[in-house]
Amino acid sequence: MQVVTGKSVLNGIAVGKIKVYKAPKFEISEKTVDDAQVEMELGRFEAARLAAIDQQNELHDRAVESAGEESAEIFSVHAMLLDDEDLVDAVNEIISEEKHTAEYAVKTAFDNQAKVFAEMEDAYFRARSADIIDIENAVLGVLLGMDLGSKQGGEPAILVADDLAPSETVRLDKSLLLGMITKEGSLNSHTAILARSMNLPALVQCQEISDDWDGHEVIIDGYNACAYIDPNDDLRKNLLARKIEDDKQRALLQELKGRTNTTIDGTKINVYANIGGPSDIEAVKLNDAGGVGLFRSEFVYLNSSTAPTEEQQFAAYKEAVEALAPKLVIIRTCDIGADKQVDYMNLDREENPALGYRAIRICLTRRDFFKTQLRALLRAAAYGNLAIMFPMIISAAELNECRKILDICRNDLISEGKKVGDVQVGIMVETPAAVFCADELAENCDFFSIGTNDLTQYICAIDRQNAKLEPFADTHHPAVLRAIRMTVEAGHRHGIWVGICGELGADLSLTESFLRMGIDELSVNPTSVLPLRKKIRSIDLSKPQEQ
Repeated sequence: MQVVTGKSVLNGIAVGKIKVYKAPKFEISEKTVDDAQVEMELGRFEAARLAAIDQQNELHDRAVESAGEESAEIFSVHAMLLDDEDLVDAVNEIISEEKHTAEYAVKTAFDNQAKVFAEMEDAYFRARSADIIDIENAVLGVLLGMDLGSKQGGEPAILVADDLAPSETVRLDKSLLLGMITKEGSLNSHTAILARSMNLPALVQCQEISDDWDGHEVIIDGYNACAYIDPNDDLRKNLLARKIEDDKQRALLQELKGRTNTTIDGTKINVYANIGGPSDIEAVKLNDAGGVGLFRSEFVYLNSSTAPTEEQQFAAYKEAVEALAPKLVIIRTCDIGADKQVDYMNLDREENPALGYRAIRICLTRRDFFKTQLRALLRAAAYGNLAIMFPMIISAAELNECRKILDICRNDLISEGKKVGDVQVGIMVETPAAVFCADELAENCDFFSIGTNDLTQYICAIDRQNAKLEPFADTHHPAVLRAIRMTVEAGHRHGIWVGICGELGADLSLTESFLRMGIDELSVNPTSVLPLRKKIRSIDLSKPQEQ
């Protein structure tokens, strides 16, 4: 028996045979072509590029179905990268000037671009290197006539790979997938996101994987972040018993549908869901969430090659609020920037994008852009229960300006004879500045929603996208918990409700602490709704908290 370790994506047990997944290898010739063939090679590249764009759009649609809108956004980014003028020009120049084949030109130009990204200091841009390689493989696959479909085999198995690109992950037959182990990747990689969305145990950063494992039995122990290759009988028996118990607990969770989120002593709390777009609405219903605490409107922008119009946005928001009415749907205004970029906005690359030109800072300096979204939101509010949430607010002056623009949009729509609805207005509390100014901010909004991901990053001065800093990251840091408590107290002093929409909302080890702080709402991934409900119903706030 061999024991290997990694980082666990999901608590749970997976048992099965190993299928070693190997990425395709491309044989690229360095031969040159004569002048008469140059035009033909240019044409081949252009045809392959367009075909690859079509592939990315198809993968986007498949990803929406399997993992939701947020996970699918990467394929919209891929399609836009394939339209990048600098990248296209670099390929054409190698073909025209150096007279190489389309395959050689694509590999050379794309590899060069990937290298540039890989050497950048910022974690977000380093991650773009893998995206360039992924779309390079898509174009080469078309040029060489290779089928890049899944190579996972025809039997249920646990997949082992050096890494899985987003396109490879989406092509997997989910009905045959028992679990995953990868050598590379992070807890926020596409592989990890898919595993969590499907409730599949998985390990990433498992450095000891081997091609020799193919066909051998493995047990993934997500609780202890390890895997056992060819486990002995006693271990197999114990872990299978744990898996059976896990399956029973998941079945019991289904019995909580329709129950209230009420503690033993009678304290009620709202449990909402975080979603990436209208395609996630079914998951909200399936998991019996009380509403949507965070609707990430970025999908509208990331899934478009040009700035989305008011009508396009209105249709998307209307679909969500109408489908979930009368449940509350809180829509965060555009949070583009930092780790989410779109070419048509022409945002400069920044040394420190997490502290840069992003979210509300873009909206307040591009008023027409902001008004387009606000008008769409106000119109959609007439069809359901909609709230608007502004991200990255750091001062009362910013909030006041947002509200003034919102009022202008409302008045304009009414004067145009358009139907508008009433909305609650809230802000994301995700910076130390917002925490320290919470009393002033609470005077002019209806609710706070604490974004614990960014709040932790800014309080602890730790880049949440930098895998090297994971050993230093402490999501339970006393300063973070103190900031949450301060925010709740300030909100309640001014009679507004306070929720959490970051990752900590689903951390069951903190649920009781949050309830004792007075948190009114927790918004989590849809699959975390029922486990959170179970936890809430087991808490008795009338008794002292166990240490």
